[in-house]
Amino acid sequence: MSEIAYVRGDATTPLGKGVKVIAHVCNDIGGWGKGFVLAVSRRWPEPEAAYRAWHRDRAHNDFGLGAAQFVQVERYVWVANLVGQRGTRTGSKGVPVRYDAIDQALGLLAGRAAELGGSVHMPRIGCGLAGGKWSRVEPLVAERLVKQG
Repeated sequence: MSEIAYVRGDATTPLGKGVKVIAHVCNDIGGWGKGFVLAVSRRWPEPEAAYRAWHRDRAHNDFGLGAAQFVQVERYVWVANLVGQRGTRTGSKGVPVRYDAIDQALGLLAGRAAELGGSVHMPRIGCGLAGGKWSRVEPLVAERLVKQG
């Protein structure tokens, strides 16, 4: 595929055959409870449980901005928790989205998707509660995922 394919519908039910990786952006403070993660949690409890454990044990793992965690939820479906948001609120340093962290996490996602031989599916990551702009995120997705196949 040479470009992003935009599809309307529920991002927790990706279309197509084979392995599918559903990606979304998480914050770096262990908060899970608003936005797209609610749809993920309604479908599967594992991504939330894994994210919370990852955050809880962050002193002993790679949890932090730019990190990615991959959780298998069905035989051919994985969820990628991408840490690309500093906190949860807009403050003196602007909106929570961190484009450099999303870029780094997308690089990890590209590698894992290639290992799995899977396709990547996502809402417009970083553009909801994180406050990002798709005009800034889309080129990162194109560079890190589409260009890598």
